Order: sequence, then C-alpha cells, then structure tokens
Amino acid sequence: MSVDGAGTQHGDGGADEPGWDVDPDDESGVAVIATVGRQIKAWRESAGMRAGEFGAAIGYGEDLVYKVEGGRRIPRPEFLDRADEVLHAGGKLAAMKRDVAEVRYPKKVRDLAKMEAKAVELEAYHHHNINGLLQTEEHMRALFASWLPAYSADDTERMVAARMARWTIFDRDPLPALSFVQEEVTLRRPVGGKAVLRRQLERLLEIGKLRNVSIQIMPTRCEEHPGTGGLIEVLRFPDGSAVGRSEGAFGSRPVSDPKQLRILSMRYGMIRAQALTPRDSLIFVERVLGET
Repeated sequence: MSVDGAGTQHGDGGADEPGWDVDPDDESGVAVIATVGRQIKAWRESAGMRAGEFGAAIGYGEDLVYKVEGGRRIPRPEFLDRADEVLHAGGKLAAMKRDVAEVRYPKKVRDLAKMEAKAVELEAYHHHNINGLLQTEEHMRALFASWLPAYSADDTERMVAARMARWTIFDRDPLPALSFVQEEVTLRRPVGGKAVLRRQLERLLEIGKLRNVSIQIMPTRCEEHPGTGGLIEVLRFPDGSAVGRSEGAFGSRPVSDPKQLRILSMRYGMIRAQALTPRDSLIFVERVLGET
C-alpha cells in the first residue's frame, strides 16, 4: 500500500508517485476505482491526449496515469481536479472525489465508520491503549510506530488518516451518546514522549467536557475488576439493534445476538460502576497532566 509521502516526485514516470494502491481483497473498492479509471481514460482519449502528455499536463508521471486508469492506484483529490480541468470534463471527474474518498481507507475501517455514523450510542472500554476516537494524531503515529512487525511509513499514514476520518462522530447531528472507560495506565504510558502525552491528556479533557461524551477512568487500585478479559465495544442503532465485540468473549468476533450483547452490556455496566465518575475522572486526568 502506498500513500502520499515526502520525497515523491511528479512528472517522472519511474517514480512511485503519490496515491494509495487498491487492496485486491476489497471488492467494492476495486470496482469503484476501476470505474473511475475507465472514466478518466475515456475522457483522455476523447481529448486526443497520450498518457504521457496528459500526465505532464496535470503534473504527474505517465506511469501513475496508467496505474490510475487501470484501476490499480487510488487517485488523490488533486489528481481528479487537475484531470477535470485539463480534459474540460465540466466537473464530472472532480465529482468522483466523493466516491474515491469512500474507498481510500481499509474496508475494515470503512465498515466501522459506517456503523459509527449510524449509531445513537457507543460504549467502549479500553485497557491497553487510549480509544482510537480519543487519540491525537501525534499519539496515533507514535502508537503505530511502536507496533511489531514494523509498519511502513505508507501504511502508517493510511491508518492515521483512516482513524482521523472517524472523528466526524463528534460533529454529528443529532449527537450520539458516547461513553468511554479507560484504564489508568493508558493515561500514564508516555507513548511518543512526555510532550505527546501531555497533548493527549489535554485532548481527553477537551472531549470529556462535551455534553454527549462521558469519559471515566478505572483506577489501577480497584481490586474487583470485570474488565480483565479485555476491551469491550458496543454500538447501538436507532431501530434498537446493536453490535458489539470483546477480546474476552465470543472469540473476539462481532456479535449481534441479544443474549451475547446482554453479556457485554452487563460487563460494561459493572466496569462503569466501578470506575471513577465522569466528573472525578476529569479531575483525575487534570492531576495526571500536572504530574507529567
């Protein structure tokens, strides 16, 4: 997988230019990008331009043009804007940016984002790391950089961009009810260094003050802890249905059966009951910030 990065060169057919490769296992993504590629090629040929000539006109290399037209590379928004202008497409190519944007992230993340976009309630307990929706961009990068085997810079960029795209859940109307429980240790582990941790704690305080968000901290000193089985996530939808998962139940698979969801809800409810209240949790985060 490739993504925009420093050092890429425009106008050189031999350079690995900006853009993301299409995941061959993502059938819907492959279909969308193939359609976009065919449209670009049809407009280029209709304009009587060779691939190299077209690439030079929009500021990209011939090799990238062939990859985009062949459905093997996801074009950047700028590529589509320039193509629309040069080929006099009247906005038809530029309009494809919306379709492309929906498939530029991994399918697993897209599916999660779609569910989050529909959810009216979210419940999430995380024990090793701060929940992805609560992370700063710096924290994300530092976290991905620490994982093994090491991710390439391109893969890291794609994952960071995909996670940041999910932040739209905080801007929805009507607002969903968002409940997070974090282990104390996730506030103290200096992922990326103390400066990154400080900014992460500041973000927790900012988000925790939103009227539809509840952030609670589970103190390490708590003796009885029903969350030792691992993370728990539950999304509830307007029609009364829900989907959830837990590392410690049902083989970590997503579940929607009411009986299984009841188990997850029971565990999450007990975790919330034993954690600090939202108000006391923000005070706790402020104290940790002062100590960092």
